[in-house]
Amino acid sequence: MTLPTSERTTLHRYAHRAAYDHQTIDAILDEGLVCHVGVLTDQGFPVVIPLAYGRWRDDVYLHGSAASRFFRTARTDTLEVCMTVTLVDGLVVARSTYNTDVNYRSVIIVGDATEVKDLDEKRHGLELLVEHIIPGRSADARPPTDKELRSTMLLRLPISEASAKVRSGWPLDDDQDYELPVWAGVIPLRSWWERPRTDPKLRFDLTAPDYLADYCRGGHA
Repeated sequence: MTLPTSERTTLHRYAHRAAYDHQTIDAILDEGLVCHVGVLTDQGFPVVIPLAYGRWRDDVYLHGSAASRFFRTARTDTLEVCMTVTLVDGLVVARSTYNTDVNYRSVIIVGDATEVKDLDEKRHGLELLVEHIIPGRSADARPPTDKELRSTMLLRLPISEASAKVRSGWPLDDDQDYELPVWAGVIPLRSWWERPRTDPKLRFDLTAPDYLADYCRGGHA
């Protein structure tokens, strides 16, 4: 069993749900689409914002506008952030409201994010973001220009302090509650993608490529 890398990402409550191995953490990151990043602003108050992201080996790239307040705060040598990703797998319907729960998989990463300034690395990072969201798209779409790269800000966050937390299975009711005539179980959650819809301004008679027509995530087409 892999041990936690720091106290900041060590789980104490429901510690049996924790995982610290890269295989579990990477799998959750790779299935997620949006992360939430928290930071203490230079004005002294915290903010949490949703961001697109992509993973490359042991780093996560975070995407945003260079004009945003959050990313302006990041124009320092390093910026300490807390990043989270959560996947909801189902609702756990218990016999008591107290034991009602959610089946989920989540990751938390704490660390110092740094701005990516090298244009080649930024281009690589943005391609990772696109491929994370829509695998195969980079080969078809126009790549960003140098001007577009400069107007975009990219942060690199190492996956060095991280942990996963996973809840699965049935309700965990109190012993006496199993005698109650109340339905209990799990409502599984599945994300289903509809067929692609063609942009009405498309000037060519084209059909969606296979990687879009057959798009799926986490095994759910």
